[in-house]
Amino acid sequence: MGMGQDGMAPHSAAATAAGFEAEALAAAVRFALDHESPWPRDIRAHLEAGFFEPPPDNAILGPVRPRGAPNGLILRRGRPAARWGDTRQVDMTFSVAKSYLALLAGIAVADGLVPDLDAPVRDLVDDGGFEGKQNGAVTWRQLLQNTSEWEGTLFGKSDVIDRGRNLTVEGQGRKGLPRPLHPPGQYWEYNDVRVNRLSLALLRRFGRPLPEVFAERIMRPIGASADWEWHGYETSWVEQDGRRLHSVPGGGHWGGGVFIHAEDQALVGRLALQDGVWDGRRLLPAGWVAACRTPCALNPHYGLLWWLNTGRTRWPSASASSFCFSGAGGNITWVDPEQDLVAVLRWVDATRLDGFMAMVGAALRG
Repeated sequence: MGMGQDGMAPHSAAATAAGFEAEALAAAVRFALDHESPWPRDIRAHLEAGFFEPPPDNAILGPVRPRGAPNGLILRRGRPAARWGDTRQVDMTFSVAKSYLALLAGIAVADGLVPDLDAPVRDLVDDGGFEGKQNGAVTWRQLLQNTSEWEGTLFGKSDVIDRGRNLTVEGQGRKGLPRPLHPPGQYWEYNDVRVNRLSLALLRRFGRPLPEVFAERIMRPIGASADWEWHGYETSWVEQDGRRLHSVPGGGHWGGGVFIHAEDQALVGRLALQDGVWDGRRLLPAGWVAACRTPCALNPHYGLLWWLNTGRTRWPSASASSFCFSGAGGNITWVDPEQDLVAVLRWVDATRLDGFMAMVGAALRG
């Protein structure tokens, strides 16, 4: 993208060319920098201290690295409009990986590997994970919407760990208490074990490690760097067609997940903005972005592993068409189709995201 790494926003001409009032946009950048994530730089210590859950459930199974300083960028109409910090700083992204799993699910649909999202996963995946009354009824769509109520232990982590999880008090409220399960499709819950079960099911269908598919079908075609990584757990090796493959998680809750920089994240955001088409080539099936942006009946702010702004009730200062790929610690890719805008924020205080959106909106000139 040619944005450099000196930590300074581009010349005001770039902001103006992208349709912003330069000083107002610079104020939005300062706002992002002034509201750094409350997470410490030592992420391992943060996780081991029990941010998500207390021992022994917080045991780290995958790679963890210290985080860097806040950084980010704004694109409008495909043009770089602003940048701050080191936008090539490769860091953990936590649940941004969930939204990337949704892209891979779209490719599985396009390839005919998952022909019906509303069919039980057990029809296509026979690895013992979708047996019995509860799990046997789970569909692909339910896994993608976080409504599956899948029950079990995967890679050493029980789904009970994330039962009762409340994202509005993440790190403060109690969770991990057994509760009666609802039938699949009748209860929404943000549960990393169930997302990891989706990831493994997709691996079963592709017959390949998901990072290979992601690189081949998404990252290389959009011109991303080779700097990103998607790590599994030490416990997430599986047998598939006589091969030993590494299944990857949809986050960094217990380590691992996607390690990536802001510039590559912005490219993925642009792909979503462009309805899955890149340079005239369709990378995602027609209608898949629309499907990801369709609100779940049980949570209007959630689509297929994408966060939505239905009714402008999640981020009042952004358009209702806006959606985000969001990860713990303040890792955000904000896509606003109405304004042809993509913004990536790394290590921002997520409670101030709407304020940032308001300032960016106020800087728009047309």
